[in-house]
Amino acid sequence: MKKHDAALRRRVRRSYLVSTVSIALVLFLLGTVGYMMQSILSASQTMRESVTMIVELKEGLSEAQRDSVGVKLQNSDMVVGVSFVSKEDKLADEEFQKAFAVDIKGLMGTNPLPDSFDVTLSAHSADKEALTKFVEESSAFKGVAKVTYPEMFIAKMHSVLDTLQLILLLFGGTMLVISLILLNNTIRLAIFSKRQIINTMKLVGATKWFIMKPFLASSAKQGLCAGVIATLLFVASLYGLDSGIPELGILSQIETIGIIAGTMIVAGMVVAVLFTAFAVNKFVNMKSNKIYLY
Repeated sequence: MKKHDAALRRRVRRSYLVSTVSIALVLFLLGTVGYMMQSILSASQTMRESVTMIVELKEGLSEAQRDSVGVKLQNSDMVVGVSFVSKEDKLADEEFQKAFAVDIKGLMGTNPLPDSFDVTLSAHSADKEALTKFVEESSAFKGVAKVTYPEMFIAKMHSVLDTLQLILLLFGGTMLVISLILLNNTIRLAIFSKRQIINTMKLVGATKWFIMKPFLASSAKQGLCAGVIATLLFVASLYGLDSGIPELGILSQIETIGIIAGTMIVAGMVVAVLFTAFAVNKFVNMKSNKIYLY
């Protein structure tokens, strides 16, 4: 009898350890995928907000008129930032000089380049109709000579990024479903190893809540341990990646890493408790003569 009890305790401890490690690995996988998706989506947003529209100004505008155009542009939802570029700055630009390889001012006797605003468009530029309307409104501003922007490039870029985001969301959703199924099966197997204990408590008259309470408390601790293990693995992986490729600046994203780490710990506890409650409830409601057949 003692040998049987000792073997049962070893089996339960082994099952607890295996399920904890399994939950930790699944949480680590989810955290890693979540971080990758967040990084890609953040890069996608940066790309959407990197397109520049050039608003050329008419000659002879006063500083007040020029500033008025800049304020009107800045107040639009289509704009992330506005910067003024004078014609003197353009002429003094080394890249511009290399492109033409001639002294334009010396050749023509004057600087023919116009003052302009470099307007950085927001992600709202993905809406073609809204972008066209904004360009028309900007062209109608008093003092504006011409508005130019890479129309074909913007349309192509947003199309590619929209497709990429859809693929990422499908991938992330699939990984989430698979991970939840794995977690559910892992916890069900752990509870399965304790089904005889549950049946014994039922036979001596224990209520459902009395039976479930220690299992739920144990699962909360297990989820916490798994979350901590997953977090340590996640942080260690990011540290190793940052050490190998410091140009990525991974460790500078402390806020994002902290949110993902906290989410893994909380998710580990919540998922462990919920799946444990479902599994224990099933065995509590099962007839005693069926437990040994399960």
